[in-house]
Amino acid sequence: MLEAVLVDDESKALESLSWELSNLSDEVKVIASFTDAYKALDYLEKNTPDCLFLDIEMPSMDGFQFIKSLRNKNFPVVITTAYNQYALKALKNEAIDYLLKPIDSDDLNDTIIKVKKYNSKNYTADRLERILINFNSKSIKKKITINTDGKLLFLESEEILYVESDGNYSTLFLEDGQKILLTKKLKEVNQILPQESFFRIHNSFVVNLGKIKEFLKTDGYVILSTNHKIPVSRQKKSDFLDLL
Repeated sequence: MLEAVLVDDESKALESLSWELSNLSDEVKVIASFTDAYKALDYLEKNTPDCLFLDIEMPSMDGFQFIKSLRNKNFPVVITTAYNQYALKALKNEAIDYLLKPIDSDDLNDTIIKVKKYNSKNYTADRLERILINFNSKSIKKKITINTDGKLLFLESEEILYVESDGNYSTLFLEDGQKILLTKKLKEVNQILPQESFFRIHNSFVVNLGKIKEFLKTDGYVILSTNHKIPVSRQKKSDFLDLL
């Protein structure tokens, strides 16, 4: 469900947009609407919607001043206006889109699609960030049994940096620089590793969460304690979401 907040000094405009959104899709829900910009700012300090629809022409505070006053900016903003000249300025002020009044249902539908795409990309980054924060508050130590070359290796979780896939083979990269070749696919290796400590961030990589020192959300990489740079695949979004 896409939760939206509406801000417009005209109550009729709010009612019209709310009606359009509710009739557009069952997946869109208006959770709050405001004619008072200051009350809207107070609400948004404590609540994070999936999208904000913001009018430009408001008497007490225009839309651009409103955006600058936002402390919480963890959601996309859609500008609504009756004046086309605001379009470029709206985009420069980090609005994801703008809608001309009276709002056309097809334009609104296109905007909702943009919002969903924006949120899906950032949701992955935010979720992985929370996973890393939660992980770092715990202490996890487990022996891992690896069967290779006719012998069993017993490794501590912290010895393993990451695992890389190579078709039907996988390579364990250890913190001391050793590499262990396994005749197993990455999927099989991932099942051996403790799920609390390891996470498959890419089709070709499983990383030790405890070895991650940086998460570059914009670039889509994690940096390990050894400065290894491992990509985070957008295609693995479902894996991220299923982790918690």
